[in-house]
Amino acid sequence: MPTVLFIAYHFPPIGYSGTQRSVKFVRYLPNLGWTPVVLTGPGGGPGGLPSDNTLAAELPTDLRVIRASGSEPLASEGFRSRAERWLGLQTPWARWWESSAFAAGRNAAGDADVLIASMSPFESARVAARLARAEGRPWVADLRDPWALDEMFVYPTILHRRLAERRMRRDLATAAAIVMNTPEAARILVEAFPEFRDRPVVAIPNGYDESDFTGRAAERADSAFRIVHAGSLHTEAGRRERRRQRIRRALGGAIGDVDYLPRSHVYLLEAVRLLRRDRPEIAAQIEVHLAGVLSAADRAETDPAVRIHGYLPHLASVALLQSADMLFLPMHGVREGFRARIVPGKTYEYLPARKPILAAVPSGDAKDIVTAAGLGIVCAPSDARAIARAIVQGFELKEARRPTEANDEVIARYERRRLTAELAELLEHVTREHGSAKS
Repeated sequence: MPTVLFIAYHFPPIGYSGTQRSVKFVRYLPNLGWTPVVLTGPGGGPGGLPSDNTLAAELPTDLRVIRASGSEPLASEGFRSRAERWLGLQTPWARWWESSAFAAGRNAAGDADVLIASMSPFESARVAARLARAEGRPWVADLRDPWALDEMFVYPTILHRRLAERRMRRDLATAAAIVMNTPEAARILVEAFPEFRDRPVVAIPNGYDESDFTGRAAERADSAFRIVHAGSLHTEAGRRERRRQRIRRALGGAIGDVDYLPRSHVYLLEAVRLLRRDRPEIAAQIEVHLAGVLSAADRAETDPAVRIHGYLPHLASVALLQSADMLFLPMHGVREGFRARIVPGKTYEYLPARKPILAAVPSGDAKDIVTAAGLGIVCAPSDARAIARAIVQGFELKEARRPTEANDEVIARYERRRLTAELAELLEHVTREHGSAKS
C-alpha cells in the first residue's frame, strides 16, 4: 500500500481537540489502502497540555510512530514569545520543533509517497516543506484553523497581521494541496491568496466517529434539565480583549470586530439568572455541566446551577453529551455581514448526540450546520434574553417528550470514515499528479 507520513504534533498521549482529527484519520486510512506513519513530538506537550491515553487505544496496533527527540522548550505565552510570532520570527520552541522533527522524519519521508502536516502548530508547514524538498515528495497542508486569516487571532496592528499573512503565504507555497477546516475558510484562502487556485484547495471539516455513539446512553435517575458544554471556554481572553478592543480596531489588528466573551458561559449564566427571576419553576431544574480544561477566570464565572467536570477522556465526554437535555454551543460575536471562518470542534460531536443545540453563534458554517441538521435553536452570541428563550424552548421540548427532528443525511456528512475517504481521495490525486510513487 502507498504510505503517508502524517506530521502531527498533537498526538497521543496528548489529549487535545486537534489530536482527535489526526487519530481518526490514522485509524481509518489503512481501510482505504494507505499505510500511515506518524511523526510527532515527545508526547508531553509544552505548558502541560492535557493527556488522554484512551485515544491511543484507537490506533492501529502496527502503527509506526516516530517522535522528535531533544529537550522541548516551554511554549511561553510571555511578551517575547508573542512578539516573535507577530513579527514572523521563530520562537525557541518553533526552532526546536522544526529542527528536531526534520531530523527525526528524514528516513520516513524518503519511504513515503506523500506527506501531510496537521496544523497548528503552523511551524509544521516548514517541517513538511523541508522534508518534501529533501526527499522529492509532495506534501499536503491540513489546517485545523485558518492561521493568519482566523478572526480569533488578534494582532497588535495591521502590519503584524500582514506579516503573518506573508509568512502563511510563503510557508504554504510549496504545498501540493491545501485542506481547510470549513468551506468559509477555503473560500477566504483563495480570495486572499489567488495563486493557490492552481492546486486543490478543499474543505474537510472535523467530525465525529459513529462508533463512539453506538452504545445506549445511560439512564438518568434525576429530573434536572441538563445543559452540557464540552470544550474550551474563553472567559479570560474575552474580558482582556474587550479592554483592548477599541485600540486594536483602530490599528487594524483585528478582523470582523470579534468579541471573544460570548465564546464562554457568561451569557448562558446571565440567561439562567433571568429565568430565575422570570421563570423560577424552570430555573430551579436547570443544571449547567461544564467539561474541559477551565481557567481560573472560567471557574470564577459561576452559579449554583453549574457543575464542573474538568477535562474528561474522550469517551467520557461523549457519554456526558448523550446524557444532556440540551447542548450549549457558544461562539464569538462578529460584526454584521461577517461570516465566521471557524467551526468549534464540539459542533460535530454534538450532532450524533441528536439533542437540541443551543447555538449562540454568528453567521457562518456553524450556524448553517446545526440548522441544516435540524437540531439548532439559534440566537445571537451575546443576547442573554434570547438564550433564555432558547432554554425555555428546549425545556418545553423535553416536557412534551418530543424527539428532535434530526436530519440524518446532514449528520452523516460529518462521520469520520466518510471524511477520511475524502482525504484518501485527495492523497491519491496528489501522488498521481506528482508521480511520486516510491521506486
